Amino acid sequence: MRDSLRKKIIEVCDKKIAQKGDNVGLSFYAFFANKNDDPELLMEAATWWISTHKLDHFEKATKIKAMIEDKQ
Repeated sequence: MRDSLRKKIIEVCDKKIAQKGDNVGLSFYAFFANKNDDPELLMEAATWWISTHKLDHFEKATKIKAMIEDKQ
């Protein structure tokens, strides 16, 4: 996964955790605008989320952040 996407995921997770607490859940769509303006990046995130790690649609932001920080 490219570094810019990792950085964006951590930023979004931090923001959601700050707003709603440690139990907040999110999907990979949370890292993108409502427009599909970068389909390649969206597919990169979807592949990491769905194919590589077989995550549920919603996961805790703390879990996703930890996985990204551990370079999984």
